[in-house]
Amino acid sequence: MAFDNLTSKLAAAFKKLGNKGKLTESDVKDAMREIRLALLEADVNYKVAKDFTNKVAEKCIGEKVMESLNASQMVVKIVRDELTALMGGEQARLKTASKIPTVIMMCGLQGSGKTTHSAKLAKKLKTEGHRPLLVACDIYRPAAIEQLKVVGEKAEVPVFEKGTQKPEKTALEAVKYARDYGHDFIILDTAGRLHIDNELMEELIRITKTVEVNNILLVVDSMVGQDAVNISKTFNDILAIDGIILTKLDGDTRGGAALSIREVTGKPIMYAGVGEKLDDLDDFHPDRMASRILGMGDILSLIENAESKLDKKKAEETARRLEENKFDLNDLLDQFQQIKKMGSIKSILKMIPGANKINENDIDERQMLRTEAIIKSMTPKERAKPSILAASRKRRIAAGAGVKVEDVNRLLKQYEQMKTMFKQMNKKGKKGRNSGRGFGAFGGMGGPGGFPGL
Repeated sequence: MAFDNLTSKLAAAFKKLGNKGKLTESDVKDAMREIRLALLEADVNYKVAKDFTNKVAEKCIGEKVMESLNASQMVVKIVRDELTALMGGEQARLKTASKIPTVIMMCGLQGSGKTTHSAKLAKKLKTEGHRPLLVACDIYRPAAIEQLKVVGEKAEVPVFEKGTQKPEKTALEAVKYARDYGHDFIILDTAGRLHIDNELMEELIRITKTVEVNNILLVVDSMVGQDAVNISKTFNDILAIDGIILTKLDGDTRGGAALSIREVTGKPIMYAGVGEKLDDLDDFHPDRMASRILGMGDILSLIENAESKLDKKKAEETARRLEENKFDLNDLLDQFQQIKKMGSIKSILKMIPGANKINENDIDERQMLRTEAIIKSMTPKERAKPSILAASRKRRIAAGAGVKVEDVNRLLKQYEQMKTMFKQMNKKGKKGRNSGRGFGAFGGMGGPGGFPGL
């Protein structure tokens, strides 16, 4: 995940400050030196890193942080506030047209993920209650139109295409079509190049002169590091972009682009691509990202992720069964499948405050799959009533799941411990009717000792 190394380096710098009690000006300068090095290692622009640490140091000294009993905590707060400001301060939103459709033009270099992220954005808009239309304006890349149709079908969003006619003409016809058929957003998937050239830019400028484009979004691959900042600056200088979609923030990237782009271009990151699925496009919240970088978690994004991806009816049914002490292995299997919709366990843990202290090497994502395999090797009757599992049945289940009998026994023991815990919690919560409501799709995540892999 992006920022992992930066997070650990910042945590080490803050830990040194915390061990000192009251701070001196020298302590602050030493800490800022470490933070600046951590930012540079994360591929943050040198000038941005230098200006950032100078601002933090100035505030730390100017606000008499050194005289405070909680000086290190105040330094962390100042760093968090400055990180938030560095990435734009507030969440940037799309501009909407006074009359439909609102036109979004996606641009970027070839291979940056424009087509896929056009579909991701279209799906996101659709889930928010809009009627988007995808428009094929890439007439050069082989099978580009076909690719847009494929991802459009997956996103359940229609695609408007006119073959290889001029992109500006296709865009103009798409606007008329959108007005006639009630599409309130149209997303123009434009052509890219291996590098920025006059031909590419002239084509994009012709589109903006032919139709009123309300939002020009630049799709940038965060894996290219400082090149992402340079690409963004060049596009912005010529096109005056409105915002940026930063892709692959879930990958093994150092994350420096996210911390540099806003400062260098003056334009905000609007969305972050965090996975390969069409649902994996997040609004970019500078304050939440700053908290995650500092290892403070991001509980608001976790809640929003759960609300958008989990089955509410199943969660309510699980809560009811928990209250009535009827939770069985069928329910547990449902919970595992619900959790998987939200992403990997590691990505979920990063959003939970304090969970950054957990060693990622101790988390085995495959163990959840093995646990699922054990439960799926049982009959529905065995899942509903695990007490009937005699030795012969356990051997059959272990063989079917490709595990040892000991693994089956461990799962059953942890399941019984979890049932006991929920029963005790329900007794304590009888005064409040909703005692079990908090366990929704996370019921299986925290039994005593934890389920394998969780």
